[in-house]
Amino acid sequence: MSRFQVVSGKGGTGKTTVAAALALALATEGKRTLLVEVEGRQGIAQLFETEALPYEERKIAVAPGGGEVFALAIDAELALLDYLQMFYRLGSAGRALKKLGAVDFATTVAPGVRDVLLTGKACEAVRRKDKRGRFVYDHVVMDAPPTGRITRFLNVNDEVAGLAKIGPIHNQAQAVMRVLKSPETAVHLVTLLEEMPVQETVDGIAELRAAALPVGRVLVNMVRPAVLPSPVPADVRRTDIAKALSRAGLGGARRGGLAEQLVDPLLEQASEYEERVALERRQRAELTELGLPVTELELLPEGIDLAGLYRLATDLRTQGVS
Repeated sequence: MSRFQVVSGKGGTGKTTVAAALALALATEGKRTLLVEVEGRQGIAQLFETEALPYEERKIAVAPGGGEVFALAIDAELALLDYLQMFYRLGSAGRALKKLGAVDFATTVAPGVRDVLLTGKACEAVRRKDKRGRFVYDHVVMDAPPTGRITRFLNVNDEVAGLAKIGPIHNQAQAVMRVLKSPETAVHLVTLLEEMPVQETVDGIAELRAAALPVGRVLVNMVRPAVLPSPVPADVRRTDIAKALSRAGLGGARRGGLAEQLVDPLLEQASEYEERVALERRQRAELTELGLPVTELELLPEGIDLAGLYRLATDLRTQGVS
C-alpha cells in the first residue's frame, strides 16, 4: 500500500468521510497515520467530534490494534512562514512580512504558490524520519480538493518548477513532484453509483493519467443494499400481493379493501427500485472499464458518527484496503 494516500471526489460523495475512515483503516495493528486537511473546512474535526484542528499535528483517534491517527489542518500562510524560515532563515522577518500583507499576497495572488505550500507540507510529513531513521508516519492520508481541481492541485508543482529554474522554490517543487509521481503515492477517487459523480470520476482519472499522476482505486460510497430480487419478477400478480398483505395483517383481501389499495403504490415503488438498480448496474460497468480496483462502502442509514467511521474502516480492511 502506498504511503501517501490522496483522496478526492465530487462534492457530496463523502470524500472527507472516506478519507477519515481510510486513515483509521491504515492505522491498525500499531501503525501511525497522519490525516491532512487542505481546504480549511475543519471537516475532520467535525467527524471525530473534536475541537478545530490547529496548524500542528494532533492525535485524534486510536485505531483497532492500538494504532494512532493524527490530524493536521494545513494553513497556507503558516506553511509559507515555515518555508521562509526553512530556506531563508527569516524568522521574525517572516512574521513581519505577514503583518505587511506579503504572505497573504503570495498565497492568494502568486500563481501556484498556495498549492505548492499545501502539497509540500504533506509531502514533508511523508518523508520525515525520526532519529533512528524510521518514518514518523506509516501512512499520510490527504483529504484533497474535489475531482474537478485535483489534477491541477497536484501537478502545480511542475508548473512552478518550470517558472523557477533554480533556487529553493525550484528544488522544493521538484522534491514534491518526486513524491507525488512515485509509487509512494496513490490518488483515490470517491464516487456514488450515479451518473454525474461517475462521469466526473471517469474524467478525473483520465486527467490524472495524462499528467502521469499515480491513480489508486475507485471508492464507491453510500452503496444501498439490495431489498428485492433483481430483476423484479414480471409475473407477480396483484391478487397475490393483496393476499400477502392480508396475511401480514394489513387489511382483508376483499376487493376494495386496504390490502388491495396498497398494491398499486407497492408496484410503483418496485418499478422505481428496478430503474435505480439498472442505473447502478450501468455505473458499475462504466467504473469496471477503468481497469482500477473498485471498493464499495455501504450506506449507513443512521448517518456518520464515530461509530460509523470505525464501521467504514472495518469495511475497508475487510476488502484489503489497509
